[in-house]
Amino acid sequence: MIKAVLFDTFGTIVDWRSSVAREGASVAAQKGVADFDGDGFARAWRAGYRPGMARVTSGERSWVSIDVIYSERLDEILPQFGLPMLDEAERDHLNRAWHRLTPWPDSVPGLKRIKSKFLISPLSNGSVVLLSTMAKRAGIPWDFIFSSDMHRAFKRNPVVYQNAIRLLGMAPDEIMMTAAHNDDLEAARKEGMRTAYINRPTEYGIDQTVDFEATSDWDIIADTVEGVADGLDCPQL
Repeated sequence: MIKAVLFDTFGTIVDWRSSVAREGASVAAQKGVADFDGDGFARAWRAGYRPGMARVTSGERSWVSIDVIYSERLDEILPQFGLPMLDEAERDHLNRAWHRLTPWPDSVPGLKRIKSKFLISPLSNGSVVLLSTMAKRAGIPWDFIFSSDMHRAFKRNPVVYQNAIRLLGMAPDEIMMTAAHNDDLEAARKEGMRTAYINRPTEYGIDQTVDFEATSDWDIIADTVEGVADGLDCPQL
């Protein structure tokens, strides 16, 4: 019997691409940068996400939070998008755009339904302050938070899933991992967790090359968080 439902956050619960594009465009407008490509900016920034985490996972560098990885990538791409003039405070504020991401329209209603029946939490590569700030701003109703800095590791490192199982004190099959990324679910399934896939085929825009559909027989396959709630027989609120 499932007792807790965990969620990937970036792309699964929140629409990072549109959110970051808006924040970048706002800064560009303030600085008088013409023809700013907000969507391209968001995608270029996100392109540093997996390589940055991979350097930590491989042992090439010691532990740093995702906030540091995003900050370093931001410094790399600002000249490309006409924003090299940003000072340290402006860069810090823009970097915290990742703390202000907007949920997909179905996310909060679906999470509230699932919360009415199960414990819910992110199992995310975000930091605890990022995930807490995002939840407070967007009304995401987590019961608690599993962040990468709690584990000092990033998904798909098995230790992330193992630590969540250990801290919950539950059998692995009493925990469901929910994500829009098939490889995240593969890693969770290897640790014995149940799995739910949410299809978000526009997450990366024109850069999307994977996760257009479920690639395995996950326990639940849905198009929205509300669909996962339906699959778990959660009541309408």
